[in-house]
Amino acid sequence: MSEPLTWIAASLRRERARTGLSLSELAKRAGIAKSTLSQLEAGSGNPSVETLWALGVALGVPFSALVEPPTQAVQVVRAGQGPTVASERADYVATLLSASPPGVRRDIYHLWAEPGAARESEPHIPGTVEHLIVSSGRLKAGPRGGEVDLGPGDYMSYRGDAPHSYEALLPGTTFVLVMQHM
Repeated sequence: MSEPLTWIAASLRRERARTGLSLSELAKRAGIAKSTLSQLEAGSGNPSVETLWALGVALGVPFSALVEPPTQAVQVVRAGQGPTVASERADYVATLLSASPPGVRRDIYHLWAEPGAARESEPHIPGTVEHLIVSSGRLKAGPRGGEVDLGPGDYMSYRGDAPHSYEALLPGTTFVLVMQHM
């Protein structure tokens, strides 16, 4: 079992125990198969961004609470390393750079996307605000129906607790996403 799968499995078991939900009830709330959830809690399978977001929303926790590795006093995440999860519906990969420590409610991600299907994101936990800065390429992002075309250095902020999307307009599009949880 790989390290990220171990972290995800432990986090799912921890959060499900915290909420007191059965496997069946959590799977139902997240809209996934009970067998899929059972495999994830056992540390097998290959969870997509969509599956983990749905589980986070059903558990009332940020995405990062499910994928964050154990922390060290000094943390360095080298380019191309870190807990990474791919989308099953778009050419989109998210790498968690920094999860919120206790008492702080923000997560930082480095994202990579390629032109093609947009990454459609369902609402996150209530009060979530997303801040993004484009590093390279071009990105069309924002709340559904209000997406904006952004280039390198452009910053955008919007409510993450409403449907939104990200769509790479040029190959090699990268951006930093800060999720603020109220």
